[in-house]
Amino acid sequence: MSRAIDFEQMVSNAGDAIVVSDADGAIVVWNAAAERIFGFTPEEAIGRTLDLITPDRHRQRHWDGYHKTMRTGVTRYGAEVLRVPALHKDGRSLSIAFTVSMLFDADETVTGITAVIRDETERWAAERAMRRRIAELEA
Repeated sequence: MSRAIDFEQMVSNAGDAIVVSDADGAIVVWNAAAERIFGFTPEEAIGRTLDLITPDRHRQRHWDGYHKTMRTGVTRYGAEVLRVPALHKDGRSLSIAFTVSMLFDADETVTGITAVIRDETERWAAERAMRRRIAELEA
C-alpha cells in the first residue's frame, strides 16, 4: 500500500531550515525552522531577496555565483556542504552550513534553488575557542 507524501507538511515540519528562492533570488519558501534560525517570519521573508540573510561583505560574491548558476543550470557545490556566515534579524552574525539543489521546469530551464540550512554558530564558536586554547597551550 502506497501513501502519498505530503511535501508541504515535510517542509513545514523539517528541523532544518528550507529556503527556496526563484531564478531572480527572491525567497518563495521559508519554513518554520528558517524563522527559528534567522528570526524573520515567512511574511517578512517571502518576496525579499537573499540579501535578507547575506552579510554585506559577501553579497557581491553571492550574487555573482547565484546568477551564474541560474544562467548555466549548474552548481559547483551539488551535495557539498557549504559553511558561510549569515545574518539574524536582530543583526547578530550566524554561522550556517547548507546544501543546495537546483530546481528546473519541464523544459529544463532553471526556476530556482533550494537550500537546506543548519545553524552551526555554537559549534563554530566552540571549535574556535578550542583552537585558541590549543594555541595558548602550545605557546
